[in-house]
Amino acid sequence: MEKYDVIVIGAGVAGMTAALNCRRAEKSVLLLEKECVGGQIALSPKVENYPTKQQIAGSDLADEIFDQITEWGVEFDLDTVEAVSRTEDGFEVKCGYNTYQSKSVIVATGVHHRPIGVAREEELIGKGVSYCAICDGAFYQGEDVVVIGDANTALQYSNLLAGYCKSVHICTLFDKFFGDKTLVTSVLSKPNVRYTHNLALKEFVGDDELTGLVFEDTKTHDKVSVECKAVFICIGQIPHNDCVNGLVDLDKYGYIISDENCFTSCPGVFVAGDCRTKKVRQVVTAMADGGVAGFNCCQYLDTL
Repeated sequence: MEKYDVIVIGAGVAGMTAALNCRRAEKSVLLLEKECVGGQIALSPKVENYPTKQQIAGSDLADEIFDQITEWGVEFDLDTVEAVSRTEDGFEVKCGYNTYQSKSVIVATGVHHRPIGVAREEELIGKGVSYCAICDGAFYQGEDVVVIGDANTALQYSNLLAGYCKSVHICTLFDKFFGDKTLVTSVLSKPNVRYTHNLALKEFVGDDELTGLVFEDTKTHDKVSVECKAVFICIGQIPHNDCVNGLVDLDKYGYIISDENCFTSCPGVFVAGDCRTKKVRQVVTAMADGGVAGFNCCQYLDTL
């Protein structure tokens, strides 16, 4: 079995940047991804905070990075990493179809959408309940839709949906928005966008398809009913770190404990991107993590 210098888990921008840096240092690199190249950024319709790009679709940005790393010779496989374990002289990465060996590992597994936890949520996914406006928004052209959330993702989705939906109603749990001020201003300038603060979702309405939502006003405790054809839930993320649970230390939310050096509690295992403990989760900080993790991983390999 071939043994790689580095196995990178996750082909988001953090993982791809780490893979690029390791390959440029002439290390053999295998990049593993279970779903799609680009991670969360691939679902963003418009990226405007990436230097040199005034505006670019997240999927296009991801494709450009992927083309670059494959040209540099990074090997790629579409497979789900189930477990990572130590061996006598490195690590074993067990996937759904194959098992790989490496001298080091960079974990860049990213995050997934957090469910809101209300009855019938899973039952109505694809029938009016969605977590991705890019994937499902076009199905509701000319309809009334709701976005639940108060940060950048909710605002970006609202901006996108306002372009072709009849109306967009943003409902937030707290009494303010937590997104970028320019994004808040842009979204709320749309004539078909409105918002209501201090609402907690209590019920999905509809039989086979969603027809509305029932909220509770957290200030007055009154019931608030909203008619809609779809709801887009944007209330945060959950890290994908089950495959390294027990190998590295995680915090109480499941994020890998690390600092700006991207070391983990396990020598030879590094972390990059949204799956680690950090304050700012943006495309540029994910790339920065990838660069740092790749550099430190190569230094580690050079000491073996």
